Amino acid sequence: MESVFFEITVVISLAAALCVIFRFLKQPPILAFIITGIIVGPLGPFQFQANEIMQSLASIGITLLLFMIGLELKLSELKSVGKMSAVAGVLQIVLVSSAAFLLSKFLGFSNTSAAYIGIGLAFSSTIMVIKLLSDKRDLRSLYGKMTVGILLIQDLLAIFVLIMLSTLSGTNAPFHIGISDILVVILKITVLFGWVIVLSRKVLPRILNNIARSSESLFLFSLAWAFGIAALVSSPLIGFSIEIGGLLAGLALANSIESYQIITKIKPLRDFFLTIFFVTLGMNVVFSDISRTFIPVIVLSAFVLLVSPIIVMFIMGGLGYKKRTSFFTAVALSQISEFSLIMVYLGSRIGQVSQEVVSIITFASVITFVTSTYFIMYSDNLYKFFMPYLGIFERNKTKDEKETEPITDHIILVGANRMGEGILQALLEKKEKVIVVDFDPDIIENLNKGKGLPAGRQVKTFFGDITDPEIQEMVNLPKASLIILTVSDPDDTLLLLKNLKHMKIRKPKVIAAAFEKEDAKDFYKLGADYVIMPHIAGGHHLAEMLVNDNRLELIEKYASREKSLIA
Repeated sequence: MESVFFEITVVISLAAALCVIFRFLKQPPILAFIITGIIVGPLGPFQFQANEIMQSLASIGITLLLFMIGLELKLSELKSVGKMSAVAGVLQIVLVSSAAFLLSKFLGFSNTSAAYIGIGLAFSSTIMVIKLLSDKRDLRSLYGKMTVGILLIQDLLAIFVLIMLSTLSGTNAPFHIGISDILVVILKITVLFGWVIVLSRKVLPRILNNIARSSESLFLFSLAWAFGIAALVSSPLIGFSIEIGGLLAGLALANSIESYQIITKIKPLRDFFLTIFFVTLGMNVVFSDISRTFIPVIVLSAFVLLVSPIIVMFIMGGLGYKKRTSFFTAVALSQISEFSLIMVYLGSRIGQVSQEVVSIITFASVITFVTSTYFIMYSDNLYKFFMPYLGIFERNKTKDEKETEPITDHIILVGANRMGEGILQALLEKKEKVIVVDFDPDIIENLNKGKGLPAGRQVKTFFGDITDPEIQEMVNLPKASLIILTVSDPDDTLLLLKNLKHMKIRKPKVIAAAFEKEDAKDFYKLGADYVIMPHIAGGHHLAEMLVNDNRLELIEKYASREKSLIA
């Protein structure tokens, strides 16, 4: 046991150091983890082995990853993909995987290995691409929306592939699956998804409404739910893998208003175990015959970086998009996905592919990650260089490419209870663009149902903590015109004000509520534009009523209004 702790200590320390270096190089951390595994494994002085404990930790990492993917995969979002994104996504997967399969066969791989490689090379890295596009502020551009739509289609297919893989064994290769096997899998999937829908609509909302009031309880329940469902789904009765169980557990919680908060709570734990997975992947890389793997790695990497984007540009051009949108979309998709690594890892675990294939895909992913990162970062320069040669990818009649701007100059209301409820009413009556962030699931649920809102009005809501960076990104905090804080916890207000103070880009105005004079002073020191103290304001309001000549009429007027509000 001491040796395991020593190995984990070395792994985490080295991964942390490499992360710093790779961040400086503007590379995704996944590269640091894989290279850490290569260093501590076959190449380094430690010669660690991916023992049973490390493999178990890696499996937990995959399970938590799929759990969070399930949480984020809201089926309602499929409507936002758009017809063109869906068509482009399907065509991209079919054409790229077919071309990669034929290329793999040409390189001498078996049908099964070629199938794994072909499908693996069709997937792109959702995590990496969205992060880079977000940094470039291109997520809301036309090509950004097209890219995200295609990535969503890829993720759905990847999930289906993983589900199919979970039913295979070493003697049940993909090319030997019978019709009866497929029908049994489809029946199981149908039953499981039906069960997930029932749980997500009838059972879980009631449980979560009570649990979500305590962040600790929500965190523990989420873990217990993920691992419990994973264990159930992997039982002999059902026969899927533990990882697929994690995915289904996430899907069951995806439509809950607490899903965003669960994501923020689980993410650090997922990141740790996922680090172990990628390190384990690097430790399993085979260097026995470099000459045999060198050519396939180079050829497959070149295919992903050069041939796959060309296929995407032909698809986009055929659908009527301009060469600029086609080019930027294609460049954004020019890397191998984390799903691909997970797929070949699981394929190796069930005896479908050799460790050599795993090593080839791992090396190719490293090359494409590194290269694609710089492709995306400098895509504007690349487009200027290649623009004269891109006319062949563009039809004469192209689609209207008017960019859809993200919501800006909006008001973020943090806390819609009591004081916040009245503020929200007033803002909506003035037809202001409002986003509500609240930590009370009942308030969010009522607002989503339209309770307490002016007739015909809706408001965008987020369940979570405004001090959470992910929530801030979701509400596009830097582009807001005004933030109204009605929360009673002064620490939350102070933390947000500190974050805003260090913001390099435009800062929104801030109105904060304080319930103590000292808190009000601190808020002003940290840059609050206006601080309201409800009890003092209420005292002044009552005083004005009492000194007014028609005080009785005013009292009756305000009493009537307040009674209508609390009715």
